[in-house]
Amino acid sequence: MSTPKLILASASERRRVLLARLGIPFDIVPADVDEQAVIDRAAGEADAANDAHFIPRALALAKARVVADARPHCAVMGADTVVWLNGRIIGKPRDRQDAREILRALSRNAHLVITGLALIYRNSGLELAGSAETRIWMRPMSEAEISTYVESGEADGKAGAYAIQETADRFVARIEGSFSNVVGLPLGLAAEFLLKAGFAPARIAENGIA
Repeated sequence: MSTPKLILASASERRRVLLARLGIPFDIVPADVDEQAVIDRAAGEADAANDAHFIPRALALAKARVVADARPHCAVMGADTVVWLNGRIIGKPRDRQDAREILRALSRNAHLVITGLALIYRNSGLELAGSAETRIWMRPMSEAEISTYVESGEADGKAGAYAIQETADRFVARIEGSFSNVVGLPLGLAAEFLLKAGFAPARIAENGIA
């Protein structure tokens, strides 16, 4: 049986760049999903309150499913990244004031960055879902630093209101786990899923990059 076409169900440029490192050609078909509706449904599940990975997995599955339903002959990968702080999910900021409040909460604290990942190939009946987490410790951030960062626009649309692959790395004191997971696609888990779907991903060294 021939290997199916791979589709990334995301418009994220950072996920596109990361997935390309695995050496497998793919197309991009952004998923049209009401993320808040998925979060609201997932939050009502019994496991959601105790499992920080539950909602990002649900979001990744929802994104992969909507594209896979339209393209059953393709293998579709969906992903979603959230921040978990003090027992609650922090997603993308609603506006710049919300971004400031998020960064104030992250300052001086440790948090988890969790990416849910799904791979669906309808014609073979394959549906995989999982997640990866990375623990990050932020150094103290002054009000002036927070304001300057938020007004730069870099926090817009970013889970946890920061992008570690851009200039927010200067706020990070320590990282424990996968760096690519923080950027938005855990390459180790992605490679594992792709192998199960019959692809041959390039080897990515676990040296803080994957």
